[in-house]
Amino acid sequence: MKFLVPLRAPRAAVAWPLRLVVLVALWLGLAACGSLPRNATPAQSALEGTVPNFPDVRGWVGQTSSILEQDLVRSFAQESPQDFPTDASGTVRYAHLALSGGGANGAFGAGFLNGWTATGTRPVFKIVTGVSTGALMAPFAFIGPPYDEALRDFYTTVRSQDIFVLRSTFGLFWQLIAGEALADTLPLQAKIARHVDEPLLRRVAEAHQRGRRLYIGTANLDAPRFVIWNMGLIASSGRPEALELFRKVMLASASIPVAFPPVFFEVELRPGGPRYDEMHVDGGVGARVFLNGGVLRGSVIRERGGVGGRGREDIFVIHNGQLIPQPDPVQRSLAQIASRSIDALGRATALGDLIRIHDDALREDSSFRWVTIPPDMAMAGDEVFDPVQMQALYALGVRMATSGNAWFSQPPGQPQQAGHGPAPLRPAQAAAAGVCRAGINELESSRGDPGAVAPTAGSHCQP
Repeated sequence: MKFLVPLRAPRAAVAWPLRLVVLVALWLGLAACGSLPRNATPAQSALEGTVPNFPDVRGWVGQTSSILEQDLVRSFAQESPQDFPTDASGTVRYAHLALSGGGANGAFGAGFLNGWTATGTRPVFKIVTGVSTGALMAPFAFIGPPYDEALRDFYTTVRSQDIFVLRSTFGLFWQLIAGEALADTLPLQAKIARHVDEPLLRRVAEAHQRGRRLYIGTANLDAPRFVIWNMGLIASSGRPEALELFRKVMLASASIPVAFPPVFFEVELRPGGPRYDEMHVDGGVGARVFLNGGVLRGSVIRERGGVGGRGREDIFVIHNGQLIPQPDPVQRSLAQIASRSIDALGRATALGDLIRIHDDALREDSSFRWVTIPPDMAMAGDEVFDPVQMQALYALGVRMATSGNAWFSQPPGQPQQAGHGPAPLRPAQAAAAGVCRAGINELESSRGDPGAVAPTAGSHCQP
């Protein structure tokens, strides 16, 4: 039985995470009291399960997947010269977009992609990867500009109650004793179902058949391993259950453990054999952002799968977060210390992922560009998914993308090229990106001022 109430957080956006930390501490003390039943895959076979009717759609990070590599090799014969032309030297340039986790901060990435489209320089991506909130935006980014408006709607018209509902006091107590999550994600499931429909699935399948690839990461807690799903292969399978599986992977990648329920995938160890379940949670548990997770060798792209010519990757990473936050003294309390420590751990993980991707780029002679939310951006909101704050982040993303100099080319901690950083957004660019001049002006006046009010919903132009 579920006891649900909409969440209304206090003014400080940190209030809900702090309450979560306290509840987690209590949960750990009561963990031995009970658990929910399940039919888990035997431990010795944890890496052998396959999804019925979809045996070749995923790989395990840390070990090369011959199945996923062969699928990537086939992509070079499928691709269109209009999407990926060969230059005079016989080299084909491949744009690779990696979208990080970050919860509500995904509004920044959504704005950046829309602004990138407005500049006329956004490439056709050979590969798009996504984790957590990045997984929610990845299918839209993969299809391209036709879904920019859907991406904008997904990230600028949402509130906390559109993503989750926090259980009542009795419901929370019950979950602490014998449950698996503090909130319910039925609203998020409904939102995914509304946006991810059969037409979108067909568009993903068509792009896959033209030699492009979409990968989303989840974390299998039973293994425990980070799992990479070949979403285009799911979409193009022709199976009637493909849409349900596609949505389920997206939901799993965005299911924050403890806060949100895990997502279970039915698997089998042999075709027609007994069925078991795998427990998957937010992909950010395994990586905040990923390039290929080691399941694919970079040389496959460089050698173009042996079909002729040479391939070269241009890697773009959108970090949906603030890698370097403003200093803020921590109160001397268990909740504050735990919350800040968890936040710092997440930033450190993102930092390591960015450095790893940069190293991969160097090894394969690829270009490397990344962008993040600037440290002077005020990040507080009225609730976890605050529409006003998300609209401000969206506007910031548009402004940075249209400035033309937002990309960093060196990994975090290394000297960056002069001139990098956000520049003012011209009115014509704002109109093309669907952002009102008033909204940009409000955003400009609020940057660096903790007490300033972020742009309101009315600051955005309607198409």
